[in-house]
Amino acid sequence: MPLSLTLDESIRALARADTRPDGGQCQVLPYFAVQDLARGLGRSPGNGKGHPHSKAMARVELAALELGILPERYQRNSTTYSFTEQIRLLTSRVALIGLGGLGGHALEILARTGVGHICAADGDEFQPSNLNRQLLCTRRSISGYKAAAAAARVQQVNPAVDFEPVAAYLDEELMERFLVGADLAVDALGGLKDRPALLHQAARAGIPLVTAAVAGQAGYVATVLPGAKGPSDIFGADSEAAENTLGTPAPAVVAAAALMSAEALNILCGREPRLAGAMLVFDLEGMSFERVSL
Repeated sequence: MPLSLTLDESIRALARADTRPDGGQCQVLPYFAVQDLARGLGRSPGNGKGHPHSKAMARVELAALELGILPERYQRNSTTYSFTEQIRLLTSRVALIGLGGLGGHALEILARTGVGHICAADGDEFQPSNLNRQLLCTRRSISGYKAAAAAARVQQVNPAVDFEPVAAYLDEELMERFLVGADLAVDALGGLKDRPALLHQAARAGIPLVTAAVAGQAGYVATVLPGAKGPSDIFGADSEAAENTLGTPAPAVVAAAALMSAEALNILCGREPRLAGAMLVFDLEGMSFERVSL
């Protein structure tokens, strides 16, 4: 960035006119221009390659959006999320618990869409049986921590995201600390044991909880507002999780993660949650979707 120009002036100088997916015209800041401007603001300490720090990239993207100029990487978002909503996403903070099948795919969607701050916790390591469905599990990541693979993936997908991985299982006390400062909690836990504790702590933190589960080709997605009843109140924590007997095939996992992420993004944008007080239950074998009140 030239020393004689402010960040806003540099963004305006580098922006170009382009066409949105709906045919409308907009000003776009090219992807590599974002990187170059971020390098001028600061570098990640010790990376040795001149890669811009995530906070610097986010600062450039935020400045562009506030000027009514769309960072190129979000160009295909523009008919779904307004400039104001994209800014809200970039300045929002999500607490994601679980980085397996549901959590890995949800993380991918949230990062690509432009959620600015994501804290994610999972103390598990990958094993070969995860290869059927878990986005972050590859032949190279087997036996490695899921949190470490998540950090590497986010850096590759959207380095503007401020990502905080926690390679630990969270008990209820740690959940309470983990949710501090979050705008939204995303429950991507496996099984049933820890879900009531997470529901309780999200209510104490005063934030919505978006939750999902899969068993076989069926699953559900729900939003629980603070103090409201959630699926874990119905299923409890002591019964056997259906996924242990029915399995978790990839299509159902990806479908649940996509629905959960769409609801989370709507809430972060400031829209009314569509699944508050309800579960969206799906069955991919029969291709059925049903809304059930909690």
